[in-house]
Amino acid sequence: MKRIAIFLLIAASCQQPATQLSNAAPETVAADQPAKHTVKTITLPGKLNLQYVEQGDASGIPVILLHGITDSWHSFEPVLEQLPKNIHAFAISQRGHGDSDRPSQGYTPQDFADDVAAFIREKKLQSAVVVGHSMGGMVAQQFAISYPELTKGLVIIDSDAEFNSNPGMPEFYAQVMKMEGSISYAFMDEFQRATLSRPIDSTWYKTLVTEGTKVPVRVFQAALTGIVQSNLREDLKKVNAPTLILWGDKDAFCTRKGQDIMNNNIRNSSLVIYEGVGHALHWEEPARFVKDLTAFLQGL
Repeated sequence: MKRIAIFLLIAASCQQPATQLSNAAPETVAADQPAKHTVKTITLPGKLNLQYVEQGDASGIPVILLHGITDSWHSFEPVLEQLPKNIHAFAISQRGHGDSDRPSQGYTPQDFADDVAAFIREKKLQSAVVVGHSMGGMVAQQFAISYPELTKGLVIIDSDAEFNSNPGMPEFYAQVMKMEGSISYAFMDEFQRATLSRPIDSTWYKTLVTEGTKVPVRVFQAALTGIVQSNLREDLKKVNAPTLILWGDKDAFCTRKGQDIMNNNIRNSSLVIYEGVGHALHWEEPARFVKDLTAFLQGL
């Protein structure tokens, strides 16, 4: 395995050991359990099939949940379990991720944002609150910039408007671009551990790692290229939708400076900091995240 040592060592230096996580190989992952959510498939224009889960009152506020790079709809499982039923929630596996289609191209934030717009139109939602984590947060920003008429609100989780200047990112990108074959369980385990400051449920963690191994290397490389080549800072001044920015202060991927830039450039925004929490705050603090998200939605 070609290690991503430079970036992950930077990340690991900021994290506490996740001692409750298992080092189990993929063949020891727990046997299939009854599904808590029904996975659906939608076909968007261009015959792109995306998988998603849907829950809540169809007359409630539409909320679209977008995961980070190599993740899938499973990234929001604990959140979905705690969301009030009056919220009409959709967690999507974005193109190239999970069991959604993996086209040969189209992995920029704009491409992902176009898919979200097509999803909203196909589902006849009129507009939606778009919630995005990490890469999904950049997609959410791009969506609000490109489709203001479809944006009811914006929630950005541990993300940035420009990733390439973040510590270790150029080195990490160079290592990923050298990858060949498929993403190994060991690689994805190391990658996901670097996001955590606190332990999470070990069985669910294995699901997250296994989902990550489904992503073809070419998709990983293309999506990461799309991230590092994008800079949305100036365009954020065009965003008028109410925006909530959430950031864990142990996030080793995204800096406080980046959060302040987003908060200063989006005119109708607020920043909430989770102390002692890492890059995936909705994994480590799902109950608090649901409380903050619910309060934001009620304010709309």
